[in-house]
Amino acid sequence: MKPASHALEHASVQQYCKALRVPVIGANFVPLAEQAVKEKRSHIGYLEALLAMESEERDRHAVQKRLYDARLPRMKTLEEFDFNQAPQIPAAKLRELAEGGYIERAEPVVLLGECGTGKTHLATGLCVAACRQKRRVRFTTAANLVNELVEARQQNAVRRVLARWMRFDVIALDEVGYVPLADIGAEFLFQVIAERAERATLIITTNLPFSEWTQVFPNPRLCKALLDRITDRAHIIETGTDSYRFRRTLEVRKKKKAS
Repeated sequence: MKPASHALEHASVQQYCKALRVPVIGANFVPLAEQAVKEKRSHIGYLEALLAMESEERDRHAVQKRLYDARLPRMKTLEEFDFNQAPQIPAAKLRELAEGGYIERAEPVVLLGECGTGKTHLATGLCVAACRQKRRVRFTTAANLVNELVEARQQNAVRRVLARWMRFDVIALDEVGYVPLADIGAEFLFQVIAERAERATLIITTNLPFSEWTQVFPNPRLCKALLDRITDRAHIIETGTDSYRFRRTLEVRKKKKAS
């Protein structure tokens, strides 16, 4: 076939790929065709390779979009967490959770421990794992969620905002218990948690033992009802009291002095 005919065919294929929105095929059909000829692959094998490349790229973009939409504070994975430095944290349990079964079963996860013990890192890691499974995820602090709902109340938009939060497969609520909440804030937080109970997954990090939650939720009945919703069928993981972050900082400083 003449070079001019080749060029016309290539241009036509690229136009079709653009119209069908398969850019990876458009960019790779020529080199893959040449490779298929060298390897004596069948037409179907060649087509399979092209479709696999397009599918993999779409999956990658889908995961990237989920990660972006999750609004994670930092990109941290479970693979990056040094469980050797925190032996009290059940590594096998976290890896099991990362497989996503708890999301299917709408089971809560509570990470309970002092500041610097890895709660936020672990919660973020679970969120990243969920995004990789193309779940809809949103990470926020308890204070930010409450503030958003209080503002929505002023605009008569609470129902709309709550409905938007219910669309997520996983919500990670960080720093529950760090700041005492006014009655309206506590009620809003309860509303979000109650509506997700047994329907969608919630990941919570807190520095307060459950016995001390009345410091943050002064209404005893509301506090009891909140804990009932959170702890029912929950995976409760205690991260301890020894600051993983502080110990890691000391080790880095020691290494710098030694070098």
